[in-house]
Amino acid sequence: MENRLKQIREEAMKQIEASDALDKLNDIRVAYLGKKGELTSLLKSMKDMSAEERPKFGQMVNDVRQVIEEQLEATKTKLAAAVREEQLKAEVIDVTLPAKKNNVGHRHPNTIALEEVERIFVGMGYEVVEGPEVELDYYNFEALNIPANHPAKDEQDTFYVNDKIVLRTQTSPVQVRTMEKGKLPIRMIAPGRVFRSDEVDATHSPSFHQIEGLVIDKNITFADLKGTLAEFAKELFGPQTKVKFRPHHFPFTEPSAEVDVTCFKCGGKGCRMCKGSGWIEILGCGMVHPRVLEMSGIDPEEYSGFAFGVGLERIALLKYEIDDMRLLYENDIRFLKQF
Repeated sequence: MENRLKQIREEAMKQIEASDALDKLNDIRVAYLGKKGELTSLLKSMKDMSAEERPKFGQMVNDVRQVIEEQLEATKTKLAAAVREEQLKAEVIDVTLPAKKNNVGHRHPNTIALEEVERIFVGMGYEVVEGPEVELDYYNFEALNIPANHPAKDEQDTFYVNDKIVLRTQTSPVQVRTMEKGKLPIRMIAPGRVFRSDEVDATHSPSFHQIEGLVIDKNITFADLKGTLAEFAKELFGPQTKVKFRPHHFPFTEPSAEVDVTCFKCGGKGCRMCKGSGWIEILGCGMVHPRVLEMSGIDPEEYSGFAFGVGLERIALLKYEIDDMRLLYENDIRFLKQF
C-alpha cells in the first residue's frame, strides 16, 4: 500500500508539472482527489487492514492529498498569471487613438416641417387631430360632397380595399369625423399619411402626407380664411411674405381658391425657384360647402367655416430647396444628415 501511495504521488506531481492549461489541472484533480479518484480508492481499501494499521495509513493518504492539493493550487496560480499576461498583451489599448463618436440621429425633414406647421397653428388656438388611414368610402368621399360618379372616385386615383373601404386620399375624413361629434366651435388641423395611385417621380408618390385645417363657428367669413393663411405664410416663410388667392373648384368648399405666396428666395422678383413668376403655389382652400355641414349634422344657417389643405412634402421641398421628392424617402444618410 505504501509503495502504491508513493507511486500515486510521483505520477500526480509529474502530471501537474507537465500541465500547460487550467482545464488539464482540473482533470488531474478529479483523477486523484475526486470521489472516484486514486486516493479515494485507497481509502476504501482500509477496511481490509487491521485496527492498528488504519490510522497510520489514513494519515499517509492525507499527507499525499495535501501535497497534491498544494501543488495543484501553486500551478493554477502560475498558469492563471500567464494567461492574464497574454491577455494583456493581446488587448492593448492605444490611449492616443481618437475616441469613437456616438452617432446620434435627428428628425427627418418631414418631421421638422410638420412640427413647424403644428407650432404655428397651435399658437393660433388650433388642436391637432388624427384619424384612421384605412377609411370608409363615405367619409373619404360622400360626406365631402363627392358623389359616386365623381372623377375623384375613379380607381385609377384611389386604392380600394373593397367597394366600401379605401386607403384615404386626403385627411379631410378626420374633419368630417370631428364635425359629427357636434362639439362646436371647431379649430383643428389634421396631419397624416395619405395614398393615391400615382406614379413615382420628382413630385409624386403613391404615399405622402397632408395637413388639412378646419374652422367651424358662427360668422366665419372668407376674410377670416385669408387672414389666417396670410399669418401662416408669414410665420413659415418670413414676415415679408404676401399671399395671392386664385379662384378654383373643390367639391367640399364653395367658394374655393388656390393660394400662392411670394417667392421667399427672390422676394417676388422672379428666379429659378419660382420659375420667374415671383409666386409659389402652396395650398388649396375655401369656405366649407353647406351640404358638407348638413351631412355632418351642423346647421349651415347658423354656422359657417373654412378649410384648407397643404402637402407636407411640398412644404419641406420649398423650405429646404429640395428639387426631388424621392430624396425624402430614399433614406440616404448623406442627404438626411444635412438637416
